[in-house]
Amino acid sequence: MITREATEQDLEILLEFEQGIVSAERPFNTTLIDGEIHYYDLNHFIQSPDAILIVAEENNEIIGSGYALIKKAEKYYYKFEKYAYLGFMYTKPEYRGKGLNKVITDELISWAKSRNISEVRLDVYAENESAVKAYEKAGFEPHLLTMRLKP
Repeated sequence: MITREATEQDLEILLEFEQGIVSAERPFNTTLIDGEIHYYDLNHFIQSPDAILIVAEENNEIIGSGYALIKKAEKYYYKFEKYAYLGFMYTKPEYRGKGLNKVITDELISWAKSRNISEVRLDVYAENESAVKAYEKAGFEPHLLTMRLKP
């Protein structure tokens, strides 16, 4: 398996991955609209100097993805000025449970460190136990829980 930066030629499969993420998240969020949803500006992640979108390949098949995006922190809140936000973490179902998410996460964290970023964050549904465990294995800790009420 290899990892590399995504290119525009990868967009077709990456758009399929995006819908896979949406499908996986629907059980955790009943407020999502029906039909196709596009969470991500994949072209931006490919082209921006403040972002990286990587893919994992095996036998010339793209099997996983993830991005890191450098964001500005609210200066009056935090001790750091910028942080890396991770997202678009997807592994094809037949490759899950083999550590691919950690490989991608580690590479994204290394990219952030190479840009002197010392804070890395991501969002995950609290009920998504397998994802939470995967991120905890990668060294992440729970930080903030968003709660909602549907009156």
